[in-house]
Amino acid sequence: MKKQVLIFIGLMAFLSGCKSEQHVSIPPKGYSSNAMLKMAYAAGTLKIVETEFPIPETIKEYKDVTYKTLDSIALKLDIYHTKSLKGKAPLIVFIHGGSWKKGNKDDYLIYLTSYAEKGYITATIQYRLAGVAKFPAQLLDVQDAVVWLKQNADTFHIDPGKVALVGGSAGGHLAMMNAFTNSSKTASDKDPFTPKVQALVNFYGPCDLIDVAEKDKPTVEYFIGKSEQEAPELYKAASPLYFITKMAPPTITFHGTLDELVPYEQSDRLHEKLEELGVPSYYHKLEGWPHTLDASVKVNAYAQYHMDRFFEKHIPKN
Repeated sequence: MKKQVLIFIGLMAFLSGCKSEQHVSIPPKGYSSNAMLKMAYAAGTLKIVETEFPIPETIKEYKDVTYKTLDSIALKLDIYHTKSLKGKAPLIVFIHGGSWKKGNKDDYLIYLTSYAEKGYITATIQYRLAGVAKFPAQLLDVQDAVVWLKQNADTFHIDPGKVALVGGSAGGHLAMMNAFTNSSKTASDKDPFTPKVQALVNFYGPCDLIDVAEKDKPTVEYFIGKSEQEAPELYKAASPLYFITKMAPPTITFHGTLDELVPYEQSDRLHEKLEELGVPSYYHKLEGWPHTLDASVKVNAYAQYHMDRFFEKHIPKN
């Protein structure tokens, strides 16, 4: 009888785990409009992830490590991994958003600690904002950060052959720019380290700065430093969509249909171009969710569920 009870308890636990996993694998129900979403947030029914919390005791943090100095400006990054980590592990680099003019490398702390606990090395980088320097300064900073992390791989347990970029909004744009413009680069004896990455996660990033909404043009002009009429070639040079080749890394994209900052049609085009060239592309278009959709507890759990499987496939741990 005791044995039967134990078997029953084990079966129930297994089924409960399956149900829980199935729950987070399904897109969470969205909202009919941004107005309804704001009402849900005001009423407390829309739960938002924590952005500030103590670093878990199990995690080793390397805070404010300088990777580059320009004209007395020290650009820094943070690195995380478990204290018990042995050997090398894949690296996931996070790039914050903020319309290229604001934001902080601490913005993705929930991902940094979560994926460090899952056995990855995680890093988050600072880059020059548009008020300090115009494009392509931001892309150069991202590239230099990736190269620096590879150069210091032994110090931080990094497997330099398994690197993923993750970015949201402006950070998604910069992640795509680095991934697509450097996809054909190979290491050589002269330059053994390149900014090339093996996987890309794009959260609602704009892929075509030529085709943006009228209300967004001032933001893009501030980032570029010129209007499209003044420098059309520069707008194309800052648009990830035009650099995609069949050598591009596998890409997973998350975008909400209520996004009022970056139209989801941009991600539609991105997915179509990647598929057309035979690049593995996983597109999650979430109905009834806005820009920064992964700030929602439910969407964040959904995104991490699918990111877990994406990383397991394309930058697997040993």
